[in-house]
Amino acid sequence: MRAGEEGTSDGLDNGRAGTRNRPVKAFIVGGTGFIGYHAALACLAGGHRVDSVSLPDIELGDWFPAAAGVAYGDVFRMGEDKLTGLFRGADAMVYAVGPDERIVPTGSAYEFFHERLVVSCTRVIRCARMAGVRKAVICGSYFCHFDRRWPEKRIAERNPYVRCRVEQARAAIREGRGEMDVCILELPFIFGSMPERVPLWKEVIADRFFHLPVVFSAEGGNAMVSVRTVAQAIVGAIEHGEHGARYPIGDVNMTHRQMLVIMMEGYGIKRPIVTIPRPLLAIAGALIKRRQRAAGREGGLDLAFYLKCLFPEYLTYDAESLSKRTLGYQGGDVREAILETMAACRRAD
Repeated sequence: MRAGEEGTSDGLDNGRAGTRNRPVKAFIVGGTGFIGYHAALACLAGGHRVDSVSLPDIELGDWFPAAAGVAYGDVFRMGEDKLTGLFRGADAMVYAVGPDERIVPTGSAYEFFHERLVVSCTRVIRCARMAGVRKAVICGSYFCHFDRRWPEKRIAERNPYVRCRVEQARAAIREGRGEMDVCILELPFIFGSMPERVPLWKEVIADRFFHLPVVFSAEGGNAMVSVRTVAQAIVGAIEHGEHGARYPIGDVNMTHRQMLVIMMEGYGIKRPIVTIPRPLLAIAGALIKRRQRAAGREGGLDLAFYLKCLFPEYLTYDAESLSKRTLGYQGGDVREAILETMAACRRAD
């Protein structure tokens, strides 16, 4: 198997006994976050034990599983001795934290994302490895799949967030050092909800577009997944994931228009959808980028490039062959997950 192949390893076979067909102790970094919470539920349902570390940013109630241990702390600032101590006794680690492409930091986007996605993640993996953890599952981005698939677009080169996700995967896999199996889940649009947290889709879609007389869309579409499917894939990666493998995760491929129709249904509105031509998207992206620069900020995605060259495309793939067969997850109902997401957004208004 060659490095960089979908659902395959980087060729670094460590020859160790895996975690297949036996209960393990999974440690989730970000266990009270959106993905981490659902991963904890799925791990417990699979017969595994769960501990986690999280920021104390929400109050846990009866909805949070009592069987999942929670320690509070900031892994980005925690000393390595303390961090290593947290991981002792764990068999597998799930890394489910880090900023995504919607963040527009002040100053250099590359420096911002590199520190948080590459440096911090590698440090956490190193501490887990030193603590004796033998499997790590990293929640990454599906943009990395398309960077490999369309090299002529130079996606990572042109977008600091994607570049840092590519570097994160490489550094994390390398940090295994023959002692830890590290695999990457490449995640697309994710839908679902959890108690105490407002879905990010409220800010991205509902607040921006659903109060207008029309809803703007673009050609193209995306791979999409429910958060419960992501959680199943995490358990599958703990049990079956191979070192160095990158697994694009998904439930269905859907056009933007189809997604927006379901979103509006879940939000309780009905609006006409207007498709914006690619040239106008490119102009809009360039104007947003100019405003960001004037404010001393830089986006993780170059919107002039993204809105012209990526968003109107079909960022889709066959998850069945790329990850489902290997990891053994079944998938879920994305339509129901979108409706659930938007109902939660509406409740938060």
